[in-house]
Formats: sequence, C-alpha cells, structure tokens
Amino acid sequence: QLQAFGGGLVQAGGSLRLSCATSGRTFSNYHMGWFRQAPGKERELVAAVSRRTGSTYYAYSVKGRFTISRDNAKNMVYLQMNSLNLEDTAVYYCAASGGDTYFRGQSYTYWGQGNQVTVSS
Repeated sequence: QLQAFGGGLVQAGGSLRLSCATSGRTFSNYHMGWFRQAPGKERELVAAVSRRTGSTYYAYSVKGRFTISRDNAKNMVYLQMNSLNLEDTAVYYCAASGGDTYFRGQSYTYWGQGNQVTVSS
C-alpha cells in the first residue's frame, strides 16, 4: 500500500515536498518513482530512485529542481520540488516497481492515490 501526501497550492517559484508512506511489502526490494499527470496529458515518470544503489532518474523537465530520496528504515520516499512553475501543476502519484529497470515507467505496478499540486502565478 502506498499513501502519498504533501500536495497543495503554491506560488510559482515556491517549493513543496511530497511524501509517500509504504506498507505491506519489503520496501527496500522496490524501485520507487514519482509520476504526474496534467489535464489532457499522459502520465509521465518525473523521478525515480533505485532499490539498492539509490541511483536516481529525473525527467528533463524537472532536472535540477526536483530531488527524490528514500528512507528504507522508515519505508518512505520523498519528492522535494523547488522552483515550481505553472507547468508542474498536475496530480502526482508515487509508485513502486519490483522489476529490473527503475527508470522505465512501464515497470511500475503498484500505485498510491494521486496528490494534487497546483502552481499559481
């Protein structure tokens, strides 16, 4: 089970931190990712962190602004979002993958509920 929280309304240029709590599985066995889906657009993988080495992946649009991290002791994954802009407005989802590749969106099969992030001008 994945439960994300921390979304909300923020002004452009501001920051938000999303958190995702996991339960029911051995967290350290899974790659973790954050996806987002804006109205009228496909869901996209914006950040991912691998299960063993902690290697990270970022979509080009968020690189340098977003930071994904995980705390295996707490079964938590985080997405720190800085310098937010209007294009970051979307519903954000955390997800888990038991597959081999952490940077491919198709490998994620476990999903939390969406969390709305709205960036205003």
